[in-house]
Amino acid sequence: MTIHPQVPTFASEPIAPPQRLLMGPGPINADPRVLRAMSAGLIGQFDPAMTDYMGQTQELYRRVFQTRNEHTLLVDGTARAGIEAALFSLITPGDRVLVPIFGRFGGLLREICERAGAEVHVREIPWGTVFRPEQIAEAIAQTRPALVAMVHGDTSTTMLQPMEGLREICDRYGALLYTDVTASLGGNPFDQDELGIDAATAGLQKCLGGPSGSAPASFSPAAVERIGRRHSVEAGLRDPGQFPSEHRIRSNYFDLGMIFDYWGATRLNHHTEATSMLYAAHECARIIVTEGLAETIERHRVHGAAIHAGVLGLGLRDFGEAQYRMNNVVAVHIPEGVNGDAVRADMLTDFAIEIGTSFGPLHGKVWRIGTMGYNARRDTVLSTLAALESVLVRHGVSVPRSGGVEAALDSYRGAGNPA
Repeated sequence: MTIHPQVPTFASEPIAPPQRLLMGPGPINADPRVLRAMSAGLIGQFDPAMTDYMGQTQELYRRVFQTRNEHTLLVDGTARAGIEAALFSLITPGDRVLVPIFGRFGGLLREICERAGAEVHVREIPWGTVFRPEQIAEAIAQTRPALVAMVHGDTSTTMLQPMEGLREICDRYGALLYTDVTASLGGNPFDQDELGIDAATAGLQKCLGGPSGSAPASFSPAAVERIGRRHSVEAGLRDPGQFPSEHRIRSNYFDLGMIFDYWGATRLNHHTEATSMLYAAHECARIIVTEGLAETIERHRVHGAAIHAGVLGLGLRDFGEAQYRMNNVVAVHIPEGVNGDAVRADMLTDFAIEIGTSFGPLHGKVWRIGTMGYNARRDTVLSTLAALESVLVRHGVSVPRSGGVEAALDSYRGAGNPA
């Protein structure tokens, strides 16, 4: 075999991605402080400094999730890694699971539960709406699930599902309650303990202001107890006389029982911690706690309201039930006769600004514009609205001159002119 030592031309230069302003539904531009933290030097996974950072990260995320849960930690991987870890660890094959679906990511929960071997029961409502408590209560009464798995904020529809009252409903039938807060945590109110959520998982790449690649997660004592029934120690680490659980979790990497051991006092080896991503997750949470969680959520609300006012000021129609819209992303109908993908392409090519389309029944029908994390700022909102106006005019859409920017500025004036 001939080995060619010369580096191929396409790989001879370091990675230098174009500058973009990411104003879609995620990912977003990471906070520069997070990127700086990621460049810090690597240390061993059991170095006392490293285990101290792990402990700090756990405490920081207890504040972000608003929980006292001991088992609050990171799952190494994207937000989906956290979802899979939670669902594969909470579901014993054959368990009944109820998945209420109001957007694309509810469908994802359904698929993961099916792959985990659950008997999955689904309730679906039209995209752009949310479930009422009585609908959830009726579905739980009919299906008697061991677990209810729901999305909190679904960016495919931009709707935020109210979670109040669901704990009481689940308690009537002995069901645990899991929610995916990937798109909502840090930008919308979410108090895990007050809501009685047994398991919640997130990702860094939206309101938390970081890159994709780490999944903060928090588990109640009831969730930990259920996971503990299937606890195993992997081969090569077991003490003499230890045997794997008869119903051990089907995934090794996503076995939360072993991940708990790794993050707990025993520090039992499971995998090599993704050090740079831990630094990123730590800094994301530190920034939020320093700013103040309530202040961070309010910042998302203010800038989300401004972008919403701006798109209405351009004459666009918003999508979905307005009172349930997430703070951090808005969906607007694409004007009749306009090629939505062509507008998005021009925004990217001419202004280096990315906005999103959607999925499934909404693909090609709405744009989704996000204001989250580091990008929840006045300058990003105004730049996006000015660029969108210019591109819409070029595509033959009649819009009020400076209508978007002026409407956003009016919104800001009403909120006290925040930066």
